[in-house]
Amino acid sequence: MLPEDITKVAVVGAGVMGHSIALVLACRGKEVALVDMDRERLDHALNLMESAFRVLAEAGREGPGGWESVRERIRTFTVLEEAAEGSDLVVEAVPEIPEVKKEVFARLDRCCPPHAVLTSNTSGLDIFEFVEVEHPSRLLIAHWFNPPHIIPLVEVVPGPETSPETVSLVRGFLESLGKVPVVLKGFTRAFVVNKIQNMMALAVFELLGSGLVDPEDIDRAVKYSIGIRMPVIGVVQSLDFTGLDLVADVARSYGMSVPFIEELVREGRLGVKTSGGIFDYGNRGESEILAKRDRLFLALMDRMRELGTFDPV
Repeated sequence: MLPEDITKVAVVGAGVMGHSIALVLACRGKEVALVDMDRERLDHALNLMESAFRVLAEAGREGPGGWESVRERIRTFTVLEEAAEGSDLVVEAVPEIPEVKKEVFARLDRCCPPHAVLTSNTSGLDIFEFVEVEHPSRLLIAHWFNPPHIIPLVEVVPGPETSPETVSLVRGFLESLGKVPVVLKGFTRAFVVNKIQNMMALAVFELLGSGLVDPEDIDRAVKYSIGIRMPVIGVVQSLDFTGLDLVADVARSYGMSVPFIEELVREGRLGVKTSGGIFDYGNRGESEILAKRDRLFLALMDRMRELGTFDPV
C-alpha cells in the first residue's frame, strides 16, 4: 500500500485531539469516520471543526467557501465497529488510560481490514507493552501536537515488531497531509518534545515554588531569550553556538559526564567556532555563520513584536 492509497481514516475519540486530527484529514480529501460514545461530544466536535476551519480560511490556509465540502467527508459514529469498517488507517485518540486503549485496539483488531494501519496518539504510554493485536507489524504510535490542524509535527514511534514498511507508509502519509514527521528508532517515554517539555516544567515548578520570580517574569524571560533562539537554532544546534568545550565544562560543574560531547571536543569539533561540532557547517567561517544566525534572530524579533507575541495571549 502506498500513502495515496489511504483514503478512509477512522479517528477514535472526538475530544481535544481527535476532532482536530479529523479536520486535517478531511481538509486533505480523506474520508473520515469520527467515532465517540457520546453523541453530544460528536456534535460539539463538528462545531469546533467548523470554527477552526474558519480561522484557517481567514489565514489563507483553506478556501473560505470550502467548509461544506469538508463537512461532507466527515461521518460521525457512536459504534466503533461501524466507524472502522473499510478503514485504511486508524487514529486512536482516547484518554491516556491503558485499559481503555487496550480494549479499543482489541476491538479494532477484530473489525478493521487486514491491511489497515493502527496508530495511537498517546503522548507517552508504551502501548507495545499492553496492546494485543494479531499483527503487531501494523501497530505504531503517531503522536500529534495540539492543535493538530496547525502544528506541523507528528512523532512516529515504532514498536519492536512494527514493520519498516508500516513506518515508511505512515511517514509518507503524514507528509502528504503537509505534516512534518520525526521518526524515532524505538520507544522512549515521552518521546522527543514532551521529554524536553517535562524537564522545562520541572524547572518552572521549582521557580514558582521558590517565590523568587513572578510567573509573568518567567514567561517574559523565556520569550525574550530561548523564545527567539529556539525557532532558529533549536536546542541541539544551540550547543554548537555555545561551544562544545564550554558545554562539557558546564556539564562537569553539575557533576555530569556527556561522552558524546567530550568525544567531539577531543576531536577538535567545538561547534561553530571550528565550523563543525554536532552539526557540520561546510567549512564556512565563524563570522559567516554568526551573521546568518543574527539576521534570522532580528527578522524573527521584528515579526514577534509586530504580532504581539511577547505579551500574554
